[in-house]
Amino acid sequence: MADTAFQTQYRDEFVQGFEARQSLLRDTVTTEFQKTRGNTVVFLVADSGGAEAQTRGVNGLIPARADNLTQNSCSLGEWHDLVRKTGFNVFASQGDQRRIMQETTMGVLNRKIDSQIVAELATTSVSISVGGVPSVDNVQHAQTKLQNASVPWDSNITLLAQPSLMSYLEQAPEFAKASYVNMRPWAGEDQNANWRDMPMAYRWKNMLVISHPALPGKGTPSEYSFMFHKSAIGHAADKESLSSAVGYNDENDYSFARATMYMGAKLLQASGAVAIIADGSARA
Repeated sequence: MADTAFQTQYRDEFVQGFEARQSLLRDTVTTEFQKTRGNTVVFLVADSGGAEAQTRGVNGLIPARADNLTQNSCSLGEWHDLVRKTGFNVFASQGDQRRIMQETTMGVLNRKIDSQIVAELATTSVSISVGGVPSVDNVQHAQTKLQNASVPWDSNITLLAQPSLMSYLEQAPEFAKASYVNMRPWAGEDQNANWRDMPMAYRWKNMLVISHPALPGKGTPSEYSFMFHKSAIGHAADKESLSSAVGYNDENDYSFARATMYMGAKLLQASGAVAIIADGSARA
């Protein structure tokens, strides 16, 4: 006779669901973290306005000029995520429910940072419309546009790529050639996949290449990827407002976790960001 009094065992440790928990983009832009008294942070962009060196005038004096100073105002918004669970749900549910609340609420806030940066990148007036599937040539075209705008090709360039763009690039011989690659996706001790919560995928042609799962138009014939310089976009936050509160309400017997930050993003120099619009629908 077969036994029928089987017992169900539940694992105490929870398994994290598939969602980004860290900001992938915060380190790729110009950041300003300070205590503010208002709701606006101003980024100053300064250059010579493309001036050229001059010789002395006929009067023997050196012609004077003014610097080109542009103040960009970034408005800070109030952003929160609040999750609440009754005491019974915390007691009766599997896993550490309080820890789950705290981790998920910070993940929500970090994803908001990325969405703010992406929304500002999407306002750039410089774009490449591929009209088909993306390729290395489109990336080279974007590079040319940046360099024509005198954007320095230093270590501060980021290619923010749709997953489909990455899949096409990884099939191109140029993308795997050692003469182009600064950091390989499988380099280092830990042999994990190249998509992580932190931007550690590739350095190719001295630019950081990040595959991001939440870019405009994903899976459509009009997918947006971006190539930009760190000085082209800013993200500001009031560091005093950052909080991750965990608490318990005794009167109503519920636990809560709340994450809060006052923050905002601003495109500082449109010429330093290029949108690459391509058809990624075949990879959806």
